[in-house]
Amino acid sequence: MPLFPRRQFLAGLGALAANVRKGDAAVTSRGAALQNSAQACIFVNLDGAPSHVDTFDFKAGSWTPGDANPQQGAGGIVLSRTLFPQLSRITGDLCLLRSIESWEAAHERGQFYLQTAHSSNPAFNVETPHMGAVVALERGGGRFPPFLALNGPVSQGSAFLGGQVEPVAAPASQYGFSTLEHAYYGEQSQNRFEQLYKMLQEMDSVRSSPYDKLLADHSAYYDTAKRLMYDQTIAGVFKMTDEERGRYGDSRFGRACIVARNAVRAANGVRFISLSQDGWDTHQGMFDRGYGDSSSRNLYVLANELDRGIGALAEDLKASGHFASTLIVMMGEFGRTPGPLNGRGGRDHHKLAMCAALLGGGVKGGRVIGATDKNGGRIVTPGWKQNRQIYIEDIAATIYSALGIDYTKVINDTPSGRRFEYVSTNQVDPAAITEVFGS
Repeated sequence: MPLFPRRQFLAGLGALAANVRKGDAAVTSRGAALQNSAQACIFVNLDGAPSHVDTFDFKAGSWTPGDANPQQGAGGIVLSRTLFPQLSRITGDLCLLRSIESWEAAHERGQFYLQTAHSSNPAFNVETPHMGAVVALERGGGRFPPFLALNGPVSQGSAFLGGQVEPVAAPASQYGFSTLEHAYYGEQSQNRFEQLYKMLQEMDSVRSSPYDKLLADHSAYYDTAKRLMYDQTIAGVFKMTDEERGRYGDSRFGRACIVARNAVRAANGVRFISLSQDGWDTHQGMFDRGYGDSSSRNLYVLANELDRGIGALAEDLKASGHFASTLIVMMGEFGRTPGPLNGRGGRDHHKLAMCAALLGGGVKGGRVIGATDKNGGRIVTPGWKQNRQIYIEDIAATIYSALGIDYTKVINDTPSGRRFEYVSTNQVDPAAITEVFGS
């Protein structure tokens, strides 16, 4: 049996080791050209899925209420002045994506897809983070948590990325948002809290458990919350005046828009804000002004809440000089059935066509990308360089690109040993929609 020379053997081991290191690199990337036009993103989650044909892809028909008052604005954008009186005045700021298709037509799976840019898979879901957590990982750093969830929790959090990028949820009440001040007991309360928190840290330092990673994540999240508790600058983000409440619409969504504005203007590290508005699951009574309950409201109420909140938000961000660096995205998880209303006076789930509205953050306004057929049921013109339907993967890539994040990155060392792509490539090769920015 021939001997294998020692030098050749060692050289072979070195080559093998190099290949292993290359294959197991923690983060890899194909490299993407980035827009770098925004410092923060406000993602307005229209939870329940709005009817695209009655909102941002307006299609008039026998179903259209007589008081809709559709008006054409910049770039041929048609909006109902009754539903969107404020947004109708700033169509020059809006870019509408009308060639979006979803993989999903059920709310839970659709929301997972919307929040992560990954299709739901029970084997992988626990490790799949919200896109806001990815933004926090890449762009975090500052006094304020980088990922904020307003007016409703997000179904996906930081997953395996850890507690430091977990969304900080701030619930609203009829009185506004709770501030972080603790003035009732004053300094005595703060000193007592610090003593108790120190004891907790000492106990944690001697604890050994199979759940150490999970405990560490929770500890990091608590540390983030603790930093907020006695910081008056941050507490001010959650304050609002009666005049502001009135101008933004005295609703939970309107108050959330005020907090989003304050967080962006504070410039203390917020990079991604998930801003939820629920109630868009309009299977019935969507044009019935007397219809509404805790789970669904009529389109007049929903659209007016959205219109007042986003209209005032855009106005104030312009006044403070933050509009150009803040990307605002408004969309739900899928579209709704086109044409005549169903037998209950509403519209059902529809994944073959939906719409999104973008503004700020370098967006070129007065522009419509893509088109649907005369009833809004199917996409007939993609309207962008990929010459195919737009998917949420592409919208996520666009958001990441605007924030200067390489959306082709892959983390190869998840706890389960699987790869995590910032944007999934399982069903489509995602691309940033550069046409949104005028290129």
